[in-house]
Amino acid sequence: MRRPKIQPSRNKLDMTDQAQVRVVTKRLKMSPGELTEMVERIGNSIAAITKEVTQQRAAKAAPEGAVIASVTVTETKAEVIVPDETPAAT
Repeated sequence: MRRPKIQPSRNKLDMTDQAQVRVVTKRLKMSPGELTEMVERIGNSIAAITKEVTQQRAAKAAPEGAVIASVTVTETKAEVIVPDETPAAT
């Protein structure tokens, strides 16, 4: 009887498989230790790991103050219309 080979989940990282670890660390440009720490913190979803790495790199690349300073503020002259005083109805 032929049994099909069990296919591993394609979106989960198996930390015991050195080939998978090597490919992911090379693609994300991180050390195996950093990857291990991130997997312990987030989980073994490759999508979640990739998202976390890109968010960390974006935060390091653009400090919070630089983003605020790059925004230009335009002021417009606003007209304030005050209604005339009318006598109260008795």
